[in-house]
Amino acid sequence: MEDKFAIQLFEGNKVRVVWDEEQEKYFFSVVDIIQVLTDSVNPTDFLKKMKSRDKELAEGWGQFVIPLAYRTAGGKQKINFADLQGIFRIIQSVPSKKAEPVKQWLAQLGQQRIDQMIDPEQTFQMAVEDYRCQGYSDITSSTQKQKTKRVNYLLMTKTNNRLMTDR
Repeated sequence: MEDKFAIQLFEGNKVRVVWDEEQEKYFFSVVDIIQVLTDSVNPTDFLKKMKSRDKELAEGWGQFVIPLAYRTAGGKQKINFADLQGIFRIIQSVPSKKAEPVKQWLAQLGQQRIDQMIDPEQTFQMAVEDYRCQGYSDITSSTQKQKTKRVNYLLMTKTNNRLMTDR
């Protein structure tokens, strides 16, 4: 596992992040996320109490949290990290008003995804919107038109395959 370590800032707080090239995804320090969402003076203790209150979280902990050796001022230490899916699961259990906007955002994303599954055209519209946000707002060149056709084709194929398997 080839890792790249970094520190990101979130609302002025440091969050340790690891990029795993093999899995091609980010892992975030669990205790740093708890610190950001709770302002706890002892996020490690807060996390222990949270796990004792949420038995399902405690039982599934090893499935989405992995200890990684991370270089600190005191040398390498094992720190619990989780990928985005694991962080989302942990956030669901955080009893903090600061976590509520994140929980509402996650609920909104979930609702959008369900709506897209019900009405596949929404998936296409979202892809077009995302495409425009990437700087392709004025599709004029033939290369951009070809990319758009390819994206449309892939989305339609994916949607059709999903509809066929859902039946």
